Amino acid sequence: MYLKTLHLRQFRNYQEQQVEFQAAKTILVGDNAQGKSNLLEAVELLATLRSHRMTRDRDIVREGEPICQIHGTLERQTGLSELSLTLRHNGRRTVALNSESLRRQLDFLGVLNAVQFSSLDLELVRGGPEQRRNWLDTLLIQLEPVYAYILQQYNQVLRQRNAFLRRIQDSGLGSQNTELALWDAQLATTGTRVIRRRSRAIERLFPIAQAWHASISGGKEILQIRYAPNVPMEQDDPEGIQQAFLEKIAQRAVAEQHQGTTLVGPHRDEIELKIDQTPARQYGSQGQQRTLVLALKLAELKLIEEVVGEPPLLLLDDVLAELDPNRQNQLLEAIQDRFQTLITTTHLGSFDSQWLKASQILAVQAGQISPTTHFNN
Repeated sequence: MYLKTLHLRQFRNYQEQQVEFQAAKTILVGDNAQGKSNLLEAVELLATLRSHRMTRDRDIVREGEPICQIHGTLERQTGLSELSLTLRHNGRRTVALNSESLRRQLDFLGVLNAVQFSSLDLELVRGGPEQRRNWLDTLLIQLEPVYAYILQQYNQVLRQRNAFLRRIQDSGLGSQNTELALWDAQLATTGTRVIRRRSRAIERLFPIAQAWHASISGGKEILQIRYAPNVPMEQDDPEGIQQAFLEKIAQRAVAEQHQGTTLVGPHRDEIELKIDQTPARQYGSQGQQRTLVLALKLAELKLIEEVVGEPPLLLLDDVLAELDPNRQNQLLEAIQDRFQTLITTTHLGSFDSQWLKASQILAVQAGQISPTTHFNN
């Protein structure tokens, strides 16, 4: 797949900007806080309707404006697609495909696929479980767009059950309430769907990531990725998982009512990352952590390509400068011209001259993008 054009209107610091992509690799060069990452974020939103920055829509709409728009023209093996996303200050979104408004945002997902790799991704190793869950959920949305709906259903039930637990806490009704049993059943049903899909995704991703990790580390280290669901999971059996879910809810009932919040379910899952049997976050070396994250990102690329049948876009947000020459070479060798790649950087010094000659180079300054042939640092 190939993103031909991107049109931004009132998006972040862009008032009105049209970009035509003319090479397999596009390098966006400029100082910090000029809008380079914003452009990658716009592509990410077209692909997943999510931003790795996890901000509210009102923060994305240009200050003082009620709405912003992202429009992209995408070429796939099946033909051209026109993608449009409108974000509003009040949080209401609308999407359109080939100029036709879509009632369900679910139908917008899966048209454009992209993998984002930024310095924030080091939090996959160093950060808490929420970062790893968000990473896995974003990948799953691309592998199986219906997952966005499944996750939304679960989160909705979770919010409503939490609100009910708070009411119980305030009123002192106790645990015999039949309405709570209904919320328990819904939480177990929707949560089981999330758990099963997360488990299958890690199962598919793990061997690919492990192979990449061995290659980058020269076979010196062994990567392990394990999905550790909050609800015990013997095997991929929906009835068995639901039963385990309800049993654990019963065990934590007193604690839940005391705290007024749901303590059981996939919102408390963990994805364990280990290097040579040791939790990756305990490794002092940033180099080893970067190797792990790079292996995960390359595995995402390959898995999405296997599932959707076309290579996704790769969005590299100021990460090349953070990688040593060996990891840089591994990444650039893997990309070649197979994946359309958008790269942000503050200077061009870390790029091979052959790479620069084969790339479209765009200068970004204060929300304005212009072509450049300036190859100096």
